[in-house]
This record gives sequence, structure tokens and C-alpha cells, in this order.
Amino acid sequence: MEKNHSRHAGTPSFRGGNNGSKRPSSGGYQGHNRRPMGGTSRPAHGGRPPFNTGGFRGPVRNSGNRGNGGGRAFGAQNIHFSKFINKAVPLEAEVAYVPENKFSDFIIDQRLKQNIITKGYVTPTLIQDKTIPQILAGKDVVGIANTGTGKTGAFLVPLIQKVILNKFEKVLVVVPTRELAVQINQELRSFVTNLGIFSTCCVGGASISGQIAELRRSNNFIIGTPGRLKDLINRRFINPGQFNTIVLDEADRMLDMGFIADMKFIMAKMPTKRHTLFFSATMSKEIEALIKQFLHEPVVVSVRTGDTSKNVDQDIVRVTGDKMATLENLLKQAEFYKVLIFGRTKHGVEKLSKKLIEKGFKADSIHGNKPHSKRQRALSSFKDNSLAILVATDVAARGLDIPDVSHVINYDVPATYDDYVHRIGRTGRGDKKGKALTFVEGNK
Repeated sequence: MEKNHSRHAGTPSFRGGNNGSKRPSSGGYQGHNRRPMGGTSRPAHGGRPPFNTGGFRGPVRNSGNRGNGGGRAFGAQNIHFSKFINKAVPLEAEVAYVPENKFSDFIIDQRLKQNIITKGYVTPTLIQDKTIPQILAGKDVVGIANTGTGKTGAFLVPLIQKVILNKFEKVLVVVPTRELAVQINQELRSFVTNLGIFSTCCVGGASISGQIAELRRSNNFIIGTPGRLKDLINRRFINPGQFNTIVLDEADRMLDMGFIADMKFIMAKMPTKRHTLFFSATMSKEIEALIKQFLHEPVVVSVRTGDTSKNVDQDIVRVTGDKMATLENLLKQAEFYKVLIFGRTKHGVEKLSKKLIEKGFKADSIHGNKPHSKRQRALSSFKDNSLAILVATDVAARGLDIPDVSHVINYDVPATYDDYVHRIGRTGRGDKKGKALTFVEGNK
């Protein structure tokens, strides 16, 4: 979907979290703010060596250590490094999607339409165009879509309308990570200006006492991670029986992180007759089983177009010597102006971040061992370009909308190909091009 500003040509689109400006700012953690929030060329790597005939042996996770942002156990899975090489499709070769609707066509409150216009959005993305009418009609929906396609807007707009029609309506939004929960809450608040709709964010790693204080007030939306929501339900500060609508966002990631028991716990305590929205980037047998268990005659909207974005130029970097020196030489190049670096472990990410800082780079890290407030501060600084480099575990691989990331670097090979897909989805978002580089060590 495309943005429309007076200084830009084209028809706008609504992608959760990014207002489309070149130098965006971030409000940081909005979990306890009662007021609605208003609103490159690839470096030369030398000649590419011929592929080995054998597979590249990378790590994979076991299912332990759920939700810890990168402290997972690793086994073995073959990911041939050729999977990390792919040229971006030239913009002129892509066929633009022509939506059936504009936001002004949807049957929603005029004040909500005005808030959408104020954000500069006119044309919905494919997932929004197909799902918003279904959600407005009260149908259960399964949305299967690539990262960066506007899934957040696909459920926020119709659910805000639902609350406008019934001020007693309560919506529970369940997501896998703290950062995604905060981002959705920020996006929600930017769309409910002057509507008298309130929300709170309940995530682990943040003060539970502050969240409890917020829950004592009236909230139409509660957005949180499964573990913290379960804790607050057990403490009787959240009553799932009062919620007639639930959104399970990035459901495949929650399944992958071991949250299945918590998801079932929450769903079992909700009314049998409920409105359920289920969003996932993939459709596995496990996901299909959850859909059959949780949803009633859902409308399935699949707009997945391929494993990786056509906007991302992908390549490998052969590392035969000092890995850190190789990284440093890349980061010194001017085109690497906003870089997200993924590492395998929390300890490794923190260590790499400190090394980069010692070498004079403006860098920080986010991972599961870092306090929530520091994670949010680092993410906010990266979003508003105060930082040029963010080093992260896979906690940053899903859902986060960070504008203008020039490069994603896989300093450590991801555990699975799905992880790779989501990591590189942090660049090349919307109609912008991005680059993804994966370090491959030795002669593998």
C-alpha cells in the first residue's frame, strides 16, 4: 500500500507502525500512557565461489526456553547457503495491486476515517482490502500473509469500529514478543485520537504493578504476551470471560516459542461464542490444528506471495579470517547507514554490541536478558536514527516495523529458513529496496 503526502506522489497505504517519513520518531513504550498517541548498492565481496554440493549445516532450535528472545538450544538442520542468495526484483517488473476499496469506502465511523486520513492513508494493502470487510461483518478470519504487508492495520481498523459501536466491547490481542505488543499499542493509539478508546499493554519484563494499576481502569483493548496475560488472569486482574473478541497475531511464532499451552489456557477461559482473528506468516499442520480448535467457520485470506520479499537483494559473505573485522569493514561503508544485525544467542549479541561500541559505532542491542525499558529505549533510538546499528536475537525478527533499514546482516546463520525469512523481512519494506547479507564461515 502506498503513502500519500502532499510532498509525495502516489496513493497512500496503511502499514502498521510506519508513517512513511524518512526520519521517523518513536514514542517509546506507551503501555501506561492513558492519552492516545497522535499522531543502496551491495559492497564488493570478491568473486563468488562455486557452491558446495553438500548442504550448509546450520543450527536449529529445540522447543525449550520459550519466549526468552534468543536463548534457545540448537541442534542441526541443513540450510544450503544458496537459499541466502537472491536478487531483488526491479520495481518496474512488479505488478502493482489495485485494491477493490479505499479506506473511505469502508463502513466505518467518520471520525475514524478522519484519523486514517490524518495519517495520510488512502489505499489499503491486499491483506487489509480482503480482511477488513470480513471482520466488519463479524466473521472469524484467518490471515496468511508475508511480513510487512499491513496485517496490523487489517485487524485494528475494523476492531476500532467495533468498539465505537459498543463502548463495552473488549478486545484481547495476543502477540509473541514485548516489542510487537508495544508497537501495536502505539499504532492503535494513533488511530483512536479523540475517540475515547483506551488500551493497555501487558508484557513480561516490565513492572507488573504498573500494569495492574492500568487494568483497574477501563480498557477496550488489552495487548500482551501469552505468559504475562496468563499470569494476570491467574491473579484475577484480567477476566477473559469479558472479552468477546481475540486476535492471535504471529500465531506461528507463538507456537514456535512454546506458547501453545498459554494460548489454549487463554482461549479456554473466553466465551464459547466469540470473534476470533488469527494471523500467521505460515500454514503448517500445527497451525491448521489450532485454527480448527479456536475458530468457527473462518474466512481464510491468503496473500502470501513467496518465501522472501521481492524487494530484498540477498547474498552471502564468505568469512575465512577474522569475522569481526569482516563485519567492521562492511559497516564502515557509507551505504550501511541503518543496519540490523542478527546473532544467535543473547550473550553473543550483547558481546558483539559492546565490541561495536568500543570501535566507535553507534550501536545497541536487544535480547531476552535485557530489561524491557532498555530494550524499548534501544529500539526507539534505532527507529529514530539515533543509532545506526542494532544487534538483536530473533526477538526482533517478527512483526517489528522499523523504517528505512538499509541492511540486515545475519552475523550468525539463523536456526531455520523461516527465521531467515522473517529476519530479512525487516528491510525492503513497503515499496523500498533492502539488502540482506548472511555470513558463511570457512569453506562450508
